[in-house]
Amino acid sequence: MADLSPKSIFPGVYTLEGEAGRALATLNLTPGRRFYGEQLVTVEGAEYRTWNPYRSKLAAGIRKGLGEMPLSRGDKVLYLGVASGTTCSHVSDIIGVGGHVWGVDFAPRPIRDLIEGLAKQRDNVSPILGDARRPRTYVMNVPKVDGIYADVAQPDQAGIVVENARVFLKAGGWVIMAVKSRSIDVTKAPQRVYEAEIEKLREGGFEVVESLELDPFEKDHALVVARRNP
Repeated sequence: MADLSPKSIFPGVYTLEGEAGRALATLNLTPGRRFYGEQLVTVEGAEYRTWNPYRSKLAAGIRKGLGEMPLSRGDKVLYLGVASGTTCSHVSDIIGVGGHVWGVDFAPRPIRDLIEGLAKQRDNVSPILGDARRPRTYVMNVPKVDGIYADVAQPDQAGIVVENARVFLKAGGWVIMAVKSRSIDVTKAPQRVYEAEIEKLREGGFEVVESLELDPFEKDHALVVARRNP
């Protein structure tokens, strides 16, 4: 990627444009370290980590034309379904040292990988082994947050988000929710599933700002951005 020119598209999110094409990237909070095989690119003394939209639904949403990115520097974030931390690592880059992300997952192996990989290198990431369907079981570990990022492959995805928001989300706080239609109802068209989950968010006290489908990066997925009503 020679002769790259970084261009800011959201606070903390860049495209690296050059002769070889265009790559999505974030500024590396821990220069010299990579977490899932991503490429490290240095431009004018700043190191960027490429962000693969085929491995991150948030990156896929940005590549599909996401209009609003509520995540910003200094944010406190609850991440539901954090897994081993691919997207979380870029969230960590964006929020910076003044922010913090609490990553919840019910599977021990991904949480172990998150601890050994990302959390050991970054003070702004706290892994939590827990069930996102039962937010009060980790209420002592998470303060009030500015936003919730949710990627939980469960039948009641929006319901899980709403319940966590009741416990942790500040008034006016934001939600980014990745909806996997096949985890909710394989008999319905994905668009109908997305609409039903969006309606659950509205009923739970959210204003839905934006939604977009993630094909071809993620089949039968959508990304929804919403804000909690004050």
